[in-house]
Order: sequence, then C-alpha cells, then structure tokens
Amino acid sequence: MDRVLSGVAKFQREIYPEKADSFRELAGGQQPEVLFITCADSRIDPNLITQTEPGELFICRNAGNVVPPHSNQTGGMTASIEYAVAALGVEHIVVCGHTDCGAMKGALNPESLASLPHVKEWLGHCRAAVEVVREQKGELCSEHLDCVTAENIALQMQHLRTHPAVAAKLASGRLHLHGWLYNIETGEVLQFDEQTRQLVPLNRAAIGVSGVEKGHARA
Repeated sequence: MDRVLSGVAKFQREIYPEKADSFRELAGGQQPEVLFITCADSRIDPNLITQTEPGELFICRNAGNVVPPHSNQTGGMTASIEYAVAALGVEHIVVCGHTDCGAMKGALNPESLASLPHVKEWLGHCRAAVEVVREQKGELCSEHLDCVTAENIALQMQHLRTHPAVAAKLASGRLHLHGWLYNIETGEVLQFDEQTRQLVPLNRAAIGVSGVEKGHARA
C-alpha cells in the first residue's frame, strides 16, 4: 500500500501538472472511441498495452473478460455496455483475453471452485467455450488452457451481439467488434481473423476504420 500511496503523491506532484489542460478538458465530459472489455487480472493494464491516455478507453473489467448474454436481469456489465454504446457512442468494442488466465483455469476445472461459489457461477458464462474445445480435443487438461482462452474471447463476442444496443449499432455499421489475446510474457497482442478462424498478429489496418467485425475463431 505504501507504493500505491507514494504513486498518488507522485501523480499529484509531477504527472498531473504536465497534463493539467487535458484533465481540465476531461472534467467536462468524456468521448471514448473504444469500449475495452478485459480481465480483472492485476497483470493487465489496458492503457499501457494500447498506449492510450485518460478519456480514450471506456474500460470494463471482470474475472475472465466475461460478457453475460443479454437478459431482463440487470447487471453491472449489461448496464456498462449499454451506456458505452447507446450513450457515449463508442465505435469499437474490444474483448481482450490474456495468457495464464486464472478464470479460464477455473472454467477448465470447475470442481476446483467449490469454495468460490460466486466465481463458479460467474464462469458458467464461459461453459460453451469449454464445451467447444472438449468437442475438438476430447478429454481436457491444463494443456488446453490457451484453446479455451481463445474460444472464450469468441464466445463473449457472441454474447455481445445479444445486447440490443450493440445489435442495433452493428446492423447500422456504426459499431465494430474485435477479439484480442494479450501474451503477458512476450507483450504480443493477437487478433481473431474471421476468415481464417485463426489468431494472428495484430494488424492496425484490419482493426482501424475498415469496419471488419471479428468473429468466432480457433486458437
């Protein structure tokens, strides 16, 4: 905690003065271009990975970068997605998973979550990803972690399409979906290629203003 407190002091003393004009502008509102959905894992820093400044990303984080399918039951993710798309007018949504994901380990082995009932229930939103890999690979083990992680990104993108605000903007071409996988060890970011159904190195041209919507993919 001492490191956190000293960091706040450094921000106020050194960082804020350098960007005071920007923060004063942000104090009046936000206009992010991207809704960035990623895992709550402490090793993931969306602004560091994307080299973006405050106000550029609308960030939603939870265990497993999960997007519950739309239903009549309101939750924090559902409300945040609706706000980002319908109120803020984001033009892109990125679902970003990562290597060595503890949530995906739990999804692979739900029996290990007996003492974490809420985590176990939450990761039920990842079950279809596990079942797809099981259908492909047979009996699952820890070696299939990367496959489940990749399949889960594609699954959560499917869930996004069930949200009314998202579906409407996709239909009008005003919103584009992207699936990313961040490698913690190497810093590499992979993206889903809809046509080849493979993870490929991130290509700025493919995710910029082209409007290509990334779909279901295989690791």
